[in-house]
Amino acid sequence: MSAHCHHDHDLSPGQITHLARYQAILWVALVLNAGMFALEIAAGIHAGSLSLLADAVDFAGDALNYGVSLAVLTAALHWRARAALVKSLSMMGFGLYVLCHALWSIWHGDIPEALTMGVVAALALAVNVAVAAMLYAFREGDANMRSVWLCSRNDAIGNVAVMLAALGVFGTGSAWPDLVVASLMAALALHGGWLVMRQARTELRHGTSVDAQPRHAQAQAHCCTHDHRHD
Repeated sequence: MSAHCHHDHDLSPGQITHLARYQAILWVALVLNAGMFALEIAAGIHAGSLSLLADAVDFAGDALNYGVSLAVLTAALHWRARAALVKSLSMMGFGLYVLCHALWSIWHGDIPEALTMGVVAALALAVNVAVAAMLYAFREGDANMRSVWLCSRNDAIGNVAVMLAALGVFGTGSAWPDLVVASLMAALALHGGWLVMRQARTELRHGTSVDAQPRHAQAQAHCCTHDHRHD
């Protein structure tokens, strides 16, 4: 059976408008995250900051996540749940990478440049707050939508933490604030990835979204249920 359980003629005008708005927001988010990834990689290397590099990797992961979300936007719920599983693994992989890098930096890291950290983190915060605000209305959708919202929310929290790390590095002349914040960002990614994975697995088992959704999203999930049973 087709992976797509509905077409435009099966949706109400309100549902089509809702999906079109979500799709447009995802494209904006993808472009912004890809641009910030390039900027933070350069800034992180220049400043010698692990928390900036961690945030850059996170931006890259989010750009990939938005691309995956666009690819499965109108697919059956079980395909969207599978995409969410892939994204949850990428979130958790990012967290493990940063934790390992932080442990390595304890013995080999240098003191990062606080000014560059603070300026770039402030710019990243502005981008992530804007994306999170645009995605706020979709935060209680299926696992795929929820993973997009959690990524944006976590990024904004991470940017604030990087700014605090910059202040800590400037005030103490030590790399420890940078390492601590990078580790906290990693823990946040691991926790968010676990939440998305748990919801996606539940949706794959039951063939319907487990969280509260708008009425049109519930109807869309319902039409996908029969596809899941024959998958």
